[in-house]
Amino acid sequence: MPSIITITFSPCIDKSARVHTMVPEKKMSCYDPVLEPGGGGINVARAIHKLGGEATAVYPAGGYTGAFFNHLLQKENIPAVVIDTENHTRENFMILDELANQQYRFGMPGTLLMAEEWKRILSVIEGMHDVSYIVASGSLPPGVPADIYARIAAIAKNKHARFIVDTSGEALKHAVAEGVFLVKPNLGELSSLINHEHIDIAKVPEIARRFIHRGQCEVMLVSMGNQGAHLITADQQYHVLPPPAERKSTVGAGDSMLAGFVLKLSENRPLREALQYGVAAGTAATMNAGTALCSLQDTEKLFALIKESQSNKHVDLTGSKI
Repeated sequence: MPSIITITFSPCIDKSARVHTMVPEKKMSCYDPVLEPGGGGINVARAIHKLGGEATAVYPAGGYTGAFFNHLLQKENIPAVVIDTENHTRENFMILDELANQQYRFGMPGTLLMAEEWKRILSVIEGMHDVSYIVASGSLPPGVPADIYARIAAIAKNKHARFIVDTSGEALKHAVAEGVFLVKPNLGELSSLINHEHIDIAKVPEIARRFIHRGQCEVMLVSMGNQGAHLITADQQYHVLPPPAERKSTVGAGDSMLAGFVLKLSENRPLREALQYGVAAGTAATMNAGTALCSLQDTEKLFALIKESQSNKHVDLTGSKI
């Protein structure tokens, strides 16, 4: 199978727990604590592993939290290349109010990366061989230049690797300016990319093709929450709705979707099937509480439902059956 690497500039330890109810100015007892390694690219690598594939995670880590982060990832048998950092790895927190069935998510600031540290990440990527897919996902911490994903895009081109970007803001704008294989914005990120406050879902294919025709990406995968996902290329477009499922948490759903999609691409499956599997994996993640990602069993069941519901329902732009 072609090799996949994921890049995470701002990894974190995700700590989740439950309380009976949230009450201000009162000490609340938490229970069922769960500690997991997190961050965009980290979660993509973990989800790929859960789905039976393998991806190598490249990320920075430092301090006692960084050491614990490495331990958590090693327990899941995720191959990794770790860049040691001067500053500690951040932690995020999620609390479930059981009485109200509401999640409260607290994201800590990104850890400052020194110039020599993020440059070392670029050197590691340049030195890796037989890489077919490079997946960069997540926000950028302080110290990392906004054009870092554009720099990685140039490295990917030299390696003839497909570069996939899931980020937002200036980092996303720089990446598409350089040109990548695939970008995965949500509706809000796509709106920001074209400097609009809001876009109509029906306009998504038209907007995506503006970037495709300018050579800024070959594929655009737009995640739309409970409206599923839309995939657009120069001559194909697919829209997949998620099947009904009991939703417990949306944490990690986007990363799981991207993981399922990339895994199927690496297996040389058609784009439509890769999208269906990605939506199945993303939906499977929502069925788990806290920060848990997708499971293989749930993903396969949902994938079968999606394939059955979409059988012979889509046509390409030429009118022929896909």
